[in-house]
Amino acid sequence: MQAEALGKQVDSPGGLLTILDDVTLSVSAGETLAVVGVSGSGKSTLLALLAGLDTPTSGCVRLLGTDLATLSEDGRARLRARRVGFVFQHFHLLASLTALENVMLPLELEGGRPGHAAAADRARAVLARVGLSDRLRHCPAQLSGGEQQRVAIARAFVTEPAILFADEPTGNLDRETGGKIIELLFSLNREHGTTLVLVTHDESLAGRCESRLSLDSGRLATPQR
Repeated sequence: MQAEALGKQVDSPGGLLTILDDVTLSVSAGETLAVVGVSGSGKSTLLALLAGLDTPTSGCVRLLGTDLATLSEDGRARLRARRVGFVFQHFHLLASLTALENVMLPLELEGGRPGHAAAADRARAVLARVGLSDRLRHCPAQLSGGEQQRVAIARAFVTEPAILFADEPTGNLDRETGGKIIELLFSLNREHGTTLVLVTHDESLAGRCESRLSLDSGRLATPQR
């Protein structure tokens, strides 16, 4: 993934507001990158631009060899469905679905994916990998925060993505549970060779990454390293 001179501006009551300004970065296949900075520094906006969830005002993003500017919104959605996974701070599980059904969902939504039985088998295998074989039929309200985040991680990895974006994946968890989630993310990264791009305030999580990028008021505070 490469971003060149990436910028994002939005209209505000006080005039044009710059959220990101001239951000350039590169992430190699299988690499782990932490994006850090104080609240409001532009971290989540950067992640959204890199994943094609939002479009930049200036600059460009190449994701998995594709210039996102050449794709329609539907085209970007198809690329994400096939090659990209997401883990968020607030889990974003569907309350009416069981853990198994939440993990099966991305397989069943994408055309050409395995049939229902094969999707269920793959989801069970990934849930077993994250230690939730005994929670398959539980809905999110019946799971702890750590268990819900493990379901979210299983859902992200079930499609075997080439790249995974995680926005504050330990932000709603206590230290012990957050530590277990960190270990799980990096274990899955090693097993699958998945590229990880992590937005975090968690120094223990950032310290595990091979590269680190700091944002300050929408600009690079330190070079990528």
